[in-house]
Order: sequence, then structure tokens, then C-alpha cells
Amino acid sequence: MKVIPGEQKDRREFLRELYTTYGGSVYGRCRYLLKDATKAEDAMQEVFARALTHAHELRNGGSPLAWLMKIATHHCLNLLRAERAPWRRWFEQDAKALPEGDGGEQKMEARELVRSLLSRVDLETQAAVVHYWVDGMTLEEVAAILERSIPTVRKRLERFAALTNEELKVP
Repeated sequence: MKVIPGEQKDRREFLRELYTTYGGSVYGRCRYLLKDATKAEDAMQEVFARALTHAHELRNGGSPLAWLMKIATHHCLNLLRAERAPWRRWFEQDAKALPEGDGGEQKMEARELVRSLLSRVDLETQAAVVHYWVDGMTLEEVAAILERSIPTVRKRLERFAALTNEELKVP
């Protein structure tokens, strides 16, 4: 049970109330930032999932709308950042170059390259890269797991991306 301003409510009821009251506003923010209805719907669902797991962060007397908008904005901006990441072009080009089968030899070469690149960085950077790029976690989630600040995690990911871009000669 979570103490919500004024009374005791269970988590499902809390989420239902948030969704009913603020769902349209959260969707609007996601749609505005992502410029795509389908991506906005997915993002909105993620925002409410995070709201449920981080309900303790909503302070008594705090504005639920402002809190949800902050979550939505950060999530959408992280999605946009990930879409523009330079390494993504390399992976997309590599995926297009794969034969229609299972990839065989090319898949093994790509795995070896990734292992080689990861071996050049410290263990914490390796964990950040895997959580962010493989597991699809947000910067906030990676920072929480690694017990580091978001800027620290961002810098580690940027250094790894620079190493990858240098190795792959991505413009």
C-alpha cells in the first residue's frame, strides 16, 4: 500500500486514478515530443508503468500532473536521443547486410567486435552499455542500478560511442 495525498489507496487504484485523470495530458506531451501517435502511445504506457513503480517519489501535496509530465518528458527525450545515436546507423546497416538466414559468420563477427570494444572499457561502463543499449533501460534506470548520477552514466555511454565510432569509422 502507498500513502497517496489524503488517504490510503492500493497501487492499482492509484494507477487507475492517475491514468483516468492525466492520461490525455501525458499522451499529448508524448505525441508532441515524439511526433508519432504509435510511439506516443507506447511512451505513455511506459510513463504510467514508471509512475506505478516510483509512486513513492510523488510527494504529499505535490502535483501529480507535474510529476507525470516530468517522467514523460525525460522518457521521450531519452527515446529521441537513442534514435539519433551514431552507433544505431552502423547496426542498421549491419542488419540490412545480413543474409536472410540466421546470420552465421557475420553474426559471429559482430559479436566478436562488440566483445572487443567492451573489453576496452571498465566494468561499470560495460554494465552501463549493456543495460542501456541491450536491455533498453533509460538513463535514469541505469543510473539507479549503477548508483551513479545520470550525467556520469551519459558520459560513460558517450565515451563508449566515441570508441565505437572511431573503430567503425562512422561519420
